[in-house]
Amino acid sequence: MTSSHTRPTTAWLLRLRQALSEQGLDALMIPSADPHLSEYLPLRWQGREHVSGFTGSAGTLLISAEHAALLTDSRYWTQAEAELASSGIDLVRQSGALVPACVAWLQTQQRASGATLAVDGMVLGLASAEALRSALAAVGMTLRTDVDVLGSVWPDRPALPAAAVFEHMPPHASTPRTAKLAAIRADIVKHGATHHFISTVDDIAWLTNLRSSDVDYNPVFLAHLLIDAQRATLFVAEGKVPPEIAQRLAQDQIELRPYDAARAALAALKVEDRLLIDPKRITLGLRQAVAAGVTVIEALNPCVLHKSRKTDAEAACVREAMERDGAAMCTFYAWFEAALGRETISELTVDERLSAERARQPDFVSLSFPTIAGFNANGAMPHYRATPASHAQISTAHGLVAEGLLLIDSGAQYLGGTTDITRVWPIGTPSAAQKADYTRVLQGTLALSRARFPQGLLSPRLDALARAPLWQAGLDFGHGTGHGVGYFLNVHEGPQSISAAQPEPHMAMQPGMITSIEPALYRPGRWGVRIENLVLNVPSPSAEEFGPFLAFETLTLCPIDTRCIALDLLHPHERQQLNAYHADVLRRLRPHLSGAARAWLEARTQPISLL
Repeated sequence: MTSSHTRPTTAWLLRLRQALSEQGLDALMIPSADPHLSEYLPLRWQGREHVSGFTGSAGTLLISAEHAALLTDSRYWTQAEAELASSGIDLVRQSGALVPACVAWLQTQQRASGATLAVDGMVLGLASAEALRSALAAVGMTLRTDVDVLGSVWPDRPALPAAAVFEHMPPHASTPRTAKLAAIRADIVKHGATHHFISTVDDIAWLTNLRSSDVDYNPVFLAHLLIDAQRATLFVAEGKVPPEIAQRLAQDQIELRPYDAARAALAALKVEDRLLIDPKRITLGLRQAVAAGVTVIEALNPCVLHKSRKTDAEAACVREAMERDGAAMCTFYAWFEAALGRETISELTVDERLSAERARQPDFVSLSFPTIAGFNANGAMPHYRATPASHAQISTAHGLVAEGLLLIDSGAQYLGGTTDITRVWPIGTPSAAQKADYTRVLQGTLALSRARFPQGLLSPRLDALARAPLWQAGLDFGHGTGHGVGYFLNVHEGPQSISAAQPEPHMAMQPGMITSIEPALYRPGRWGVRIENLVLNVPSPSAEEFGPFLAFETLTLCPIDTRCIALDLLHPHERQQLNAYHADVLRRLRPHLSGAARAWLEARTQPISLL
């Protein structure tokens, strides 16, 4: 794979080291973050990628006088190793918490004790800053957060995005923003606060029923929001909100102010004010702007819980979006199988053709993340991305077809919902080993999909259900099993997480939450398997004395390829469950398809033997 940065990494390192020396600093940290602590970053804050050439979405760059290191987790190790080659930046394989890993690397540098680490406080989360400052102090180091070293040597840094804001309208937006603001104000009062400051862009988009395209794949816009008992102030770049929308916002008691006026508004709070902030969702720089003497209350942003619980109307829209998404996928796969050996097809072709099919669907807005199309060894990298310079060829127009497994992880943003699906397809005849791996992963997907559990169960507790069939065979995978998904918002959303995360009270499973189920298995250098559906928490019957229970309604509609299944490993109840899913997929998608796509759907949803 090739780097997307446009300047030699060595030149960047020299420039940054000179700036460190001039300012009396010993090391610099460049996190993958912006002032909103977003997962996907606007160009202006893609400094870590720009300097290092590493294009993964998660990683932290550390630079000292003589060395540099990129810390990232197991999802990106193979990718980072290739992209950092000959860059002068070492790969540090992070296997635990980030802060200890950073401090451990800094301790390997000369003059570690007594050294000063610089981080731009405007992109450093408050909770992370407190943990980092404490860990550095324990080994005799100090933290500087009042300098932007990268900005000082980046004269052509990209400007703020300029795309206009638009309204998410009925029927897709079924709850008025006035009702949402009223609910949040009630929570502010419960916390004993008078004001609430929000920086997370998906929370602001949800609360205001506004959308845009400031961040690739996420229909959000850069803004901060300050709420009090009567009014709300939206800090957004001038010119982004069209006059007619600004007028409607004013009618709803939402005032517009310039984007860079947020810190001044925090500084203008009065001593008698009590400000609610979420330490995991605000940066240190913004927290430090709060006027002295103001009481600050730290708690989970109430929007996180509200937006995670989709309403019945939103769930109905999501079901419609899933039918459209499934129809697009069936149309693509029908073409793909017919074109093998007749057309030149690569991983890039898969991305282009599948994206084009989705774009033809009603209410399509964009993809929800970069498509992962990984053939054989490339499928063993969880966040692989094919590039023009590095990609696998699958078929030629002269009858040559490679053999192996093709993993496709893709999704889209529709006005009525966000999709995320992974399927694995055999090219040629899968081997016994590939079938065994595929079946164990499928069993994990099926096991978690049929779970019933008490309402309020902490989501990480469910993780073992998906891993048990893999564990029985001595197998495992290195990432979480499931993440929350937004409603025409970010494809990764909290608070729930089906993973090995330390359970916290706000991770409780509640009705209306949408979560992915995506167990996997990776054979580095050979193949990867991941089967992913999105599911909705719905009420499930239970004995009255044991309280309410929940179950999962599978939302994703697309066949799961049965040619890869080792039928001798699949239990009768698992066969029945898969057949029932395929019967539902056929019933829901057939009205949307015709011709070759409908024939393909009918063939791929044929029931398997129950014996």
